[in-house]
Parts: sequence; C-alpha cells; structure tokens
Amino acid sequence: MGSKRDHIFEIIRETSSLPTLPGVVTRLQALAENRKSTIEEMARLVSSDQILSARVLRLVNSPSYGFYRVSTISNALILLGVNVIKSLALSSSIFEIMEKTIVGLWEHSLGAGVAANIIARHLKLPEVEEISTAALLHDIGKVIIKEKCAEDYARICNMVERDGISMLEAERQVLETDHAEVGEWLVHNWYLPNKLSEPVACHHDVAGAQHHKMKTAVVHLADVLVKSSGFGFSGEVYVPRIQPTAWEWLGMTEDDLAAIVEELEDRLVEVKNFSLEIQSADEN
Repeated sequence: MGSKRDHIFEIIRETSSLPTLPGVVTRLQALAENRKSTIEEMARLVSSDQILSARVLRLVNSPSYGFYRVSTISNALILLGVNVIKSLALSSSIFEIMEKTIVGLWEHSLGAGVAANIIARHLKLPEVEEISTAALLHDIGKVIIKEKCAEDYARICNMVERDGISMLEAERQVLETDHAEVGEWLVHNWYLPNKLSEPVACHHDVAGAQHHKMKTAVVHLADVLVKSSGFGFSGEVYVPRIQPTAWEWLGMTEDDLAAIVEELEDRLVEVKNFSLEIQSADEN
C-alpha cells in the first residue's frame, strides 16, 4: 500500500483536467531556444493565437512589468526582446490559470512577481523577467491541491486557522507532501526549465537550491515581503522570517531592503487597482 503522498500524486496524475499550457507557448519556448529563430517568426507565432496575444498585451501593460501603451506583439518584441516575450507568454498562461481559482492567492502571486522584479532590478541580476515568472509560479501547487484534493484542502485551511500552524506544516500532516513539491511536479510536467522549477521547489527551503540559488533566494524574499505587506492572501496569516541563507546569498544591506520595500508599497497600489479592474471586467 502506497503512502498518502503517492496517493495524492496519483490523483493529480490521473486527472484529465490538470491545467495545461497552450501549445503555442511550448512552440515559443522551442523557438526561443533555437539561435536561428527570428523575431518575425516569434511575433507571427504569438500573433497567431488571439487569446495569447491578448493575454501578453494585457500583462505587458499591467503594473507587473511597468510598461504601458504597448499595442502590438511586434512592438512588444522590439521593446522587450525575445526572452521577455517568452516569459510574458508563460506568465500570462499561468496568470490565466490562477485568476480563475482563488483571487487572494492570485493577488499574492502577482504581488510576489512584482516584488521579485523589483529585487532583481535593484540587485542588477540577469534574467529579471524569468525571476518574476518563477515568483508568479511559486504557489501554483496550492491551486492544484485545491482543485484536485478539495476535501484535503479544506481540512488544511481549517488546521491553519484552528491550530495556528503554517500551511506548509498542515499540508505535510494531511498530504505527506506540500505545495512546493506539488508545484515543482507541475512545472516539470509542463517541461519548463529547472531555473523555474527549482525556485518553486525551494522557496520555503532556500538552502536546498543547488543550481539557481539567487533566483530561489529572490523568490523566497518576494514571498515574505508580500506576505508581510498584507497584500493578497496566500492562505495563511503566518509570515515566515527571511531565511539567513537567502540573506547571505543576496548580499543585501538594511538600506537595500528599505529601498525595495518603499518601491514595492507604491507598486502594490497599482497592482490592487489592476486586480479590481480585472475582476470588474470579469463580472460584466
């Protein structure tokens, strides 16, 4: 007889309604990895999917990325570059999956994406957009648990509220796994690169990251900062401490943190307005 963890993964694996990424996103990933691909080919591919085009344009004009009045995919590619568009296409798909499930968690994830973007830019790290995408993805495992194991998810939420424990701890008691591992599994199932899956897997255990330490540390810090700001709702009121390993790897000072928090507070106001706008549009 298998463990509860094995049983949970069997339920998820056998569910035909597991969220999937659009095929065009997969093809876009392949084009982006081919050095012979051209901007025109990528623009044509994205533009061939009206829904994806709309998502990319909506997201590129959102407070998450801070660009405004970008009206065509070609312009977006010219202004932002191939890697950014690849990340945007992926982010917009994730954004769509999360938007339909839990508004509070969606806002938390969107806020974490913004926070990660600010931290990465402040520290002048490469691949800022991919770090933002990893932050947007970091709690995707909670969506899967809620959708595929609704009774267990309700029990987990009750334990968090009743016993005052973290969601991670409650998940491990009920499921023998947690949203970080489930999220990592889903990201692998989508054939996304390790530089996205490792921050998802290790955002609660930064020291466990082996290959993408800085990305993981940024996602962890972004998660903590957004929780401490009270923006969105990740499923719990518990705010974890910044792990010493993350602090060490990022090499930040107290002044760095103060500057990041100040910018984040302003940007979260924009994100909230964006969220209300999206919710209002969905109701009409």
